[in-house]
Amino acid sequence: MSASADSRGAAASEPVEQSLYEVRQKIYPRAVTGVFALWRWAAVWATQLVFYGVPWLSWNDRQAVLFDLVHRKFYIFGLVFWPQDIVYLTVLLIISAYSLFLFTAVGGRLWCGYACPQTVYTEMFMWIERMIEGDRMKRIKLDKGSLSGRKFGLKAAKHGAWIALALWTGFTFVGYFTPITALAGKVMSWSMGPWETFWIFFYGFATYGNAGWMREQVCKYMCPYARFQSVMFDHDTLIITYDQARGEPRGSRSKSADYKAKGLGDCVDCGICVQVCPTGIDIRQGLQYECIGCAACIDGCNQVMGKMGYPEGLIRYSSEHALEQKLDFATMLRRVFRPRILVYTVVLWAIIIAAALTLGNRVPVKVDVIRDRIAMAAPDDPLVQNVYRLAIMNTSEQPRQFRISVAGLDGLELESETQPITIDGASQRVIPVRLRIAKQQTVPGANPIVFTVKTVGTDEAIVIDERATLIAPKAQ
Repeated sequence: MSASADSRGAAASEPVEQSLYEVRQKIYPRAVTGVFALWRWAAVWATQLVFYGVPWLSWNDRQAVLFDLVHRKFYIFGLVFWPQDIVYLTVLLIISAYSLFLFTAVGGRLWCGYACPQTVYTEMFMWIERMIEGDRMKRIKLDKGSLSGRKFGLKAAKHGAWIALALWTGFTFVGYFTPITALAGKVMSWSMGPWETFWIFFYGFATYGNAGWMREQVCKYMCPYARFQSVMFDHDTLIITYDQARGEPRGSRSKSADYKAKGLGDCVDCGICVQVCPTGIDIRQGLQYECIGCAACIDGCNQVMGKMGYPEGLIRYSSEHALEQKLDFATMLRRVFRPRILVYTVVLWAIIIAAALTLGNRVPVKVDVIRDRIAMAAPDDPLVQNVYRLAIMNTSEQPRQFRISVAGLDGLELESETQPITIDGASQRVIPVRLRIAKQQTVPGANPIVFTVKTVGTDEAIVIDERATLIAPKAQ
């Protein structure tokens, strides 16, 4: 064996160090206009007007939407929720999950492309970047250039605007948990509490880092939805597709050239679809998990097709079945509304309607009975005494008056504070009550009784019955 062969064998046997992660190459998305770009910006405006605007709305002399964790009360316009109402949060999560399943089965990653906070804030941060540094080629040239006064000024202005938006976002987020007008006063006087300070800066830092620096990395590596989205797709799901039969073989040409005579397809290989993609993928290579469904490549390709005089739709929303079987648009839509989609829709609306009816018929009074563990009776005492605490919760925002009564045993007497008892709106009071009864009127052990709490002085009479037990001592 020759020396060269020995060296090749030795080299082949040496371990090769291979990186587990690809080194990130910065993506410079190109600005694009079109129908789907308008839809994305409509989603940005709609979501952010709600997010930034709702905390400033007032309702019944309070903040309209406030999650008051300190007092364990959640205000959502005219509704007040307590920890006991966690079932409504469960229903909300179920509705959100079914909605995600439904929209994904119909149109792929619609949530990711239009309404996901990562997409929305990345869109806002990229708009600021374009306004200050310019579009794609200007940003590439600026980053490749050496540090100068102009470059430093542009970078400082961009990051200053990013930080300002991120901090305002963090302030607004905390404003959902601390009354935002009071929070604004604390910020102006720099008298915020430790938790308010932490969450404003933490949420602001997360927004700045995710939307300004990490961007597509969050979608590609951190978001779990990108990994399991495929289980919600089928061959009739509308996804962003490249029509290979029409586009290939691709190649550059002049607008006036007879490209069909040259054996070329409609794709001019301009790369616009890659340049406008916020995750930097080439949709012509097929559906990829990195695709967030923003449809920027559709707008970009349609612009090129328009300039070349070709029909639009080389890249479009379609399904695998539609491409394979060359289905027309009407047939494709009919197959979109398949049994799976109809089942999702029926179940989703059934849950929504049931939740709305339950919420609309919710009784605005809750009662919880707790028996104190104290001596029930002395051996020579002819009376049995039990002490209870009645936690009465008025979930409406109007003060209410209540009367407490008890039934279940003959001769049972109730002793409490002066009735009727007044409880302010969105408040809870614990009312101690004492029950007395002669021993001969009870049986040893547990005696079932019923507390009745009834509203008085209002047009709406609310009666709440709560079962409890009166414990009588065993005979000596």
